[in-house]
Amino acid sequence: MIVDIAPACAGMRLDQALARLLPEHSRSRIRTWIDAGRVTLAGAVLDATRRVDGGERVVVTPLPDPRAAEFVPQCIPLAIVHEDAALLVIDKPAGLVVHPGSGNWDGTLANALLHHAPALASVARAGIVHRLDKDTSGLLVVAKTAIAQTSLVRQLQARSVHREYLALATGDIARGGIVDAPIGRHPVKRTSMAVVRTGKPAITRYEVRERLGDCTLLSCRLETGRTHQIRVHLAALGHPLVGDPAYGRGRGPKFQRQALHAWRLALDHPISHQHMQWESPLPDDFAGLLNLLRQRASAQRA
Repeated sequence: MIVDIAPACAGMRLDQALARLLPEHSRSRIRTWIDAGRVTLAGAVLDATRRVDGGERVVVTPLPDPRAAEFVPQCIPLAIVHEDAALLVIDKPAGLVVHPGSGNWDGTLANALLHHAPALASVARAGIVHRLDKDTSGLLVVAKTAIAQTSLVRQLQARSVHREYLALATGDIARGGIVDAPIGRHPVKRTSMAVVRTGKPAITRYEVRERLGDCTLLSCRLETGRTHQIRVHLAALGHPLVGDPAYGRGRGPKFQRQALHAWRLALDHPISHQHMQWESPLPDDFAGLLNLLRQRASAQRA
């Protein structure tokens, strides 16, 4: 793409000027392009710290997504809750991996998205801006353009995207609260996460929705988006999720996956700026487990 440096940018560093002139791209993405030699003036590669005079015409050649080769379009059914020119909101079923990776090189949400909307091949990570664990069900937003992706990433960073989960925790939890505890890689189990002093800041708010004897249905709201955040925070409280194979310690009723469902998602539309919200009903397996627990709790009270 050709970018004309506006006179108002005179005296700015090149990376700062391009960030102002290309707001649809993140600063880190622009800096990656510059450092890779993909920004030139009259054929000469430019440095990020170069001061611009204003009036220059530079050529920016974006880097392709290095993982694009991993994303092969596949015809996989999608439960689409909302779609427009900028966004896709998906109701992901449990068992569907979001991104190709070790042990799951195909059959993922990314593969399905590329089949549904081939133009996503030109958007980093096939437009996916946040993830759900393989066995967590519920709502997930996908950006269909680079502009939408940058907007959504910034909203996530500003903590203005509202993500609410229904979580069935083991044990009897009397009241809601806040878990403010940093999360990082487990010091011994490298495939798991843990509350560690050197981890990244992580905040989860939770409210009691229903007490079911030896289990409690919670509504959890994320203020940050760390890997396995709700699972790790509830385990740290001594109330791991029912069915959680990594953090559950075998407690609670038998369930084939962690009992976690992303039921509400709210954000500002990246183009219209309209505030939008979606909700997803509990999937059958989760709803069936709750009904069994309610019957058991009622029988114990009788």
